[in-house]
Amino acid sequence: MSQTKSLNVDYNYTVVRLFAVTTVLWGIVGMGLGVLLAAQLYWPALNFDTAWFTYSRLRPLHTNAVIFAFGTSALFATSYYVVQRTCQVRLFAEKLAMFTFIGWQAVIIAAIITLPQGIGNSSKEYAELEWPIDILIALVWISYAVVFFGTLVKRKTSHIYVANWFYGGFIITVAALHIVNSMAVPVSLTKSYSVYAGAVDAMVQWWYGHNAVGFLLTAGFLGMMYYFVPKQAGRPVYSYRLSVVHFWALIALYIWAGSHHLHYTALPDWTQSVGMVMSVILFVPSWGGMINGIMTLSGAWHKLKTDPILRFLIVSLSFYGMSTFEGPMMAIKSVNALSHYTDWTVGHVHSGALGWVAMVSIGAIYHLIPNIYNQGRMYSIKLINTHFWLHTIGVVLYIVAMWISGIMQGMMWRAVNTDGTLTYSFVQSLEASYPFYLMRFIGGCFVVAGMLVMAYNVVKTIRANDGALEPVAEAA
Repeated sequence: MSQTKSLNVDYNYTVVRLFAVTTVLWGIVGMGLGVLLAAQLYWPALNFDTAWFTYSRLRPLHTNAVIFAFGTSALFATSYYVVQRTCQVRLFAEKLAMFTFIGWQAVIIAAIITLPQGIGNSSKEYAELEWPIDILIALVWISYAVVFFGTLVKRKTSHIYVANWFYGGFIITVAALHIVNSMAVPVSLTKSYSVYAGAVDAMVQWWYGHNAVGFLLTAGFLGMMYYFVPKQAGRPVYSYRLSVVHFWALIALYIWAGSHHLHYTALPDWTQSVGMVMSVILFVPSWGGMINGIMTLSGAWHKLKTDPILRFLIVSLSFYGMSTFEGPMMAIKSVNALSHYTDWTVGHVHSGALGWVAMVSIGAIYHLIPNIYNQGRMYSIKLINTHFWLHTIGVVLYIVAMWISGIMQGMMWRAVNTDGTLTYSFVQSLEASYPFYLMRFIGGCFVVAGMLVMAYNVVKTIRANDGALEPVAEAA
């Protein structure tokens, strides 16, 4: 295995490199699928009357590719890197760590094969994969926990750095969420039925679904933020005490919020209200984390002018703050009555996914690649800057289009004539949304173009001779 020496410790960067490179690859695939789906919603003929190429087959593949192939690969790469650096030891059970890479890629490839064929559980959003793949996910995840916590146990530092608290919390909770929600009775190799039924099945699914957002797409990436923002800024965390309070507040509150996805359904009203109240309270610790991250730049704000990697990380926190204000607001029943089932929800999800998750991941990978490949910096800082603006413009176009479309849809669906009949038909609301679907497609093209720029930059950095790319200041 490749070894890199730092602080007299030989770290295992082989598995980190593999996950970092596949993060970029799956980012292009997942976001490219998203652009294709956006195009299909504007030009329906692009499904070519082919069953496996239709929106309904490709949409779950897109969500799985972006969340689990791109996002989770970034979490694997950064957590394995951070836990070694902050504990000053090599990874525990290195062969098991390599199994997590091979097993996770096998899960992704299995999803690519099965979902377009219609093999999966369409009622379980973000959990569509069939039972044999679910078992493999559980095996990989348990192995991941063994490697991560085993490394923490053998650490040479006196304390556990806060980033590892977030990574550890996300690993444990996602394991529980996946195993409980995926409980099923198999009837064949490619078909199974959930052990839950009716409203209970819906409640378990959204306990899983929203907490996949809360722990995988929030807590895990906050672990990333708490390491890479201070490192890239060259500043200590603004308030270490606040970071610990932030962790425990999120852990205590987030797990209760899932039922806000089921307002005005057969779920008991008190359960819906608990989800709403917990969601509103979540605003406080969420903004505490955002403020902590942004204020870490105190005394280093000037670096944003010249460091596009830091810009990715800080702007991601701005999107995190925006999403965690919008989410609690949309959980309020009166607001949810307008927003639910509209494109507003799509805009909210993507302000979090493309604004927060993707941007903090991209910034972390740009920081990571030169370090794990023994380079002083990325091949081209200008290309990172280009990527930043392509991505930022793309995200803004996307979410603004969906916000306008969604609020317009909600208003049109609620409009009634004096005699109580609906003012607009569903088709009329769809026609009104059409220009915004084109705007979303264009925004998506910007985002994918940025990922292609990133891939070129990463390949050029990796192919450079060891140490050939000196830090900018030293080169100057």
